[in-house]
Amino acid sequence: MSDRPRRPGTLFLSRADVAGLLGIDECIAAVEAAFRAQAEGRVIPAGVLGSHVEGGGFHVKVAGLELDRRYFAAKINANFPGNPDRFGLPTIQGVIALFDAERGFPLALLDSVEITGIRTAAATAVAAKYLARADADSATIVGCGVQGRWQLRALSRLRTLRTVLAVDRDSERAAAFADDMSYELGIDVRAASTIEEAAPRSSIVVTCTTSRRHLLGRDHVAPGTFVAAVGADNPDKQELDPALMAASTVVVDVLEQCAAIGDLHHAIDAGAMTTNDVHAELSDVVSGRSPGRRTDDEIIVFDSTGTALQDVAAAALVYRKALERRAGRMLEL
Repeated sequence: MSDRPRRPGTLFLSRADVAGLLGIDECIAAVEAAFRAQAEGRVIPAGVLGSHVEGGGFHVKVAGLELDRRYFAAKINANFPGNPDRFGLPTIQGVIALFDAERGFPLALLDSVEITGIRTAAATAVAAKYLARADADSATIVGCGVQGRWQLRALSRLRTLRTVLAVDRDSERAAAFADDMSYELGIDVRAASTIEEAAPRSSIVVTCTTSRRHLLGRDHVAPGTFVAAVGADNPDKQELDPALMAASTVVVDVLEQCAAIGDLHHAIDAGAMTTNDVHAELSDVVSGRSPGRRTDDEIIVFDSTGTALQDVAAAALVYRKALERRAGRMLEL
């Protein structure tokens, strides 16, 4: 009989488990705290690796965070935009491995779909808290898929939205989004035909599409608008015109990552900006090291490529709640 200590089990949490454990308000708070921890140096820096295949691609995002213990997370996500129409599968599928960062053993394996959707929207909400005008009460959501719904849910937690316009290349999907979200949130949500019609009427604009060419231009955005560009998470995706980026105050989630795969990447390639033109990372704004909004007329762009700090913050939150509620299933790997 071995005298070696028994290795702890690894908790398995399905998509249904995660959905039942991760609330949007607590995720927003966890993501804000993670950005503050980044500014304070209490993180294992985030990294990303991507591979493209026919019809989609894969990315691996990693980071660590010190909370009640030191956590490290590695997320492997597949992103196949044609899945819903071709196979009836989600665009994004994947798994998060959560580790004890002091001893190296895997604490949990979690489905990544719910976490990715909610933590991405949570980052937008955190950015809007610091970067949108205090009186911002109107929004345009460009892209009415699952992420668009999470974006509006998260924004509605931190801003009192009175009118929302929904834009999608599929007009029926925009109409369904408007009906569903009006009912769910009690907000006046209406489908709009074009970005040109909707965006200039809104003080917040969120783009969450799979576009490979810019669709939001400088002429579409009124003074004082807060823009969250969420869709560009690989070098081939683009949502914002470089001219809009150059005319705006740009805040990024991770500077190096945005310069490689975000809308900032396209602005740099076009010669419209350099990394020196970026105002700040969101962590600097959350921590107070850099100012947020400085004038009511300032157009501010949040280039959100998605950092694994958001993943580890959300995954650790879910893991702790799962232990408290005895959710999930323990595995011996």
